[in-house]
Amino acid sequence: MQAFNSYLCSTVHVAHAHRMRGARWADEPEAHLAMQRKVPQSVGECFALIEREMFEGPWVMGKDYTVCDGYLYTLTQWLDGDGVDINRTPKIAEHFRRVGARPAVGKAVEEEKQSAAS
Repeated sequence: MQAFNSYLCSTVHVAHAHRMRGARWADEPEAHLAMQRKVPQSVGECFALIEREMFEGPWVMGKDYTVCDGYLYTLTQWLDGDGVDINRTPKIAEHFRRVGARPAVGKAVEEEKQSAAS
């Protein structure tokens, strides 16, 4: 569980952040643009690795829903903005639908939308 969550925070989240926070890694505008162009590939590769080697099913760690599922769900929400087609990773796409269908998740997402609107 720690290894999976560590991968999400230290690799997937960082790959995603290159889309809008290139100034953390370089000063040149050309470098920022290069990082942005790379995001669909790098984030896509991260999710392909998760699907291929890390995702047990039906939940991340296997039969039980864990904190890993909520974390993966959160990062999966970013795929569209990162230019990654969720359907390239069908197990993760199904996971995203199942997690999103949980009442507590729906409530949390709605509260987040309301908070962002105010």
